[in-house]
Amino acid sequence: MTSLAAFLLAGCNAAPRGLATPGGPLGPCPDSPNCVSTDAADAVHAMPPLPFRDTPAAALERARAALLREPRTRIVDERADYLHAESRSRLMRFVDDVEILVDSTAGVVRFRSASRVGRGDMGVNRARMERFTARFNGAPE
Repeated sequence: MTSLAAFLLAGCNAAPRGLATPGGPLGPCPDSPNCVSTDAADAVHAMPPLPFRDTPAAALERARAALLREPRTRIVDERADYLHAESRSRLMRFVDDVEILVDSTAGVVRFRSASRVGRGDMGVNRARMERFTARFNGAPE
């Protein structure tokens, strides 16, 4: 039992995989279904980017506010056009990495949300980013 607990806790603190490099694109989703991204082309992982009409800085602030409405979510890296947050599951404290990228050239907000460990996530990443999308677009809760 101690070995199982150590294994599970180690998974909670695994290093992030596939994050964007500074100034670069979002990383691709792994083959596992526990990731969604606006840059993915396949139906399992794809979500549409979010158009914006305000300034890139205002879009990033709106994205930041929408993201921080998620429970157990904290920003760990923030740049002029990019946010990286960690969202922890309530029970096992597993970490999902959420990245937001404001693409001022295309006038869209792109994002990626992926589990650090495991294969499945019971739709948690997609549901999180659907809530984020609704908040970003100003839908009442």
